[in-house]
Amino acid sequence: MGRAALRYGVTALAILMFLLALRRSGERAGRMVEKLEAMEKANDIQRRMLEAATRRPRSRDDLAQRLRGGRF
Repeated sequence: MGRAALRYGVTALAILMFLLALRRSGERAGRMVEKLEAMEKANDIQRRMLEAATRRPRSRDDLAQRLRGGRF
């Protein structure tokens, strides 16, 4: 009876360790998803900033013409 109890104890410990490892992997995956979403948001903001920079006036004269034309 002692060996059977030991065997069940070892099995239960192995299952517990597996579940803890699974939980840790899930937490790590969740953090990676959050990090990916933050990176995507930052990349989107940077892309929009670069697009806006391509439309900016190149010189003071260009700015003055835009302001006079009401296109700014």
